Amino acid sequence: QVQLVESGGGLVQAGGSLRLSCAASGRTFSPYGMGWFRRAPGKEREFVAAITWTGESTYYAASVEGRFTISRDNAKTTVYLQMASLQPEDTAVYHCAAAPGIQFLTTPRGYDYWGQGTQVTVSS
Repeated sequence: QVQLVESGGGLVQAGGSLRLSCAASGRTFSPYGMGWFRRAPGKEREFVAAITWTGESTYYAASVEGRFTISRDNAKTTVYLQMASLQPEDTAVYHCAAAPGIQFLTTPRGYDYWGQGTQVTVSS
């Protein structure tokens, strides 16, 4: 059983920054990729960013590219999402997820494990 726990969310003013963390624990954990998704009120879950464990390629949604950065620690137990220049439209519950493959890292269907989520609220 793999457990993913997000932290770092909060309330910030537009233009501010937050750093989200996702800690992984459980049995042998060797995903092919890790990703971040978000769900805003009344909207469908949206891809935000992803990183491959091997090769460390990164992928970003057009809406966040240039503002958000995904990374992982050397122990490969924690993935981060550094968010800068936050805007009100970034307000959502952010979830991290682990993927068994690298084919569908930009869609929720590519992931097997999901965290509970952490709330990010950006005020004008």
